[in-house]
Amino acid sequence: MPPKPILPLESIDLESVILDRAGIREVNAHRHEMEQIDAIVLMDPERQMIAGWRDVRDDEFWVRGHIPGRPIFPGVLMIEATAQMCSVMYYQVLQPGADHFFGFGGLDAVKFRGSVVPGDRIVFMARSIERRSRRWRFGAQAFVEGRMVFEAEITGMTV
Repeated sequence: MPPKPILPLESIDLESVILDRAGIREVNAHRHEMEQIDAIVLMDPERQMIAGWRDVRDDEFWVRGHIPGRPIFPGVLMIEATAQMCSVMYYQVLQPGADHFFGFGGLDAVKFRGSVVPGDRIVFMARSIERRSRRWRFGAQAFVEGRMVFEAEITGMTV
């Protein structure tokens, strides 16, 4: 049985875009095929939480080869998307104005709970769960149509 959502899904207004791809580009260095988040729709500094989404398209680079005839969004890209969203939270909420690089540092407690296919919108959410001098840990989850498809703990580090 999946855990409770970090945030109630009904509390997230998917139309209330705070950062679109252009805004995310101002924070994250990823470009082209490696841009994995389409919008940030919630940033809560008080509770140290964030939510965003990604529309999975049928023209993406992985579709042709990741299970031909039955494309399934790769789990590693779910992880990458979540890490990118946590990076946005680091720069926008946790350490505004930071001028150093904050990168992927580790992954724990990963569970994939469902398939994601072209045409799906994945809703990601994360919250800060631990802070050390040069690293942060985040609890993260992803949902498609209200069902949890992914959960993990993501570690980010200053470099």
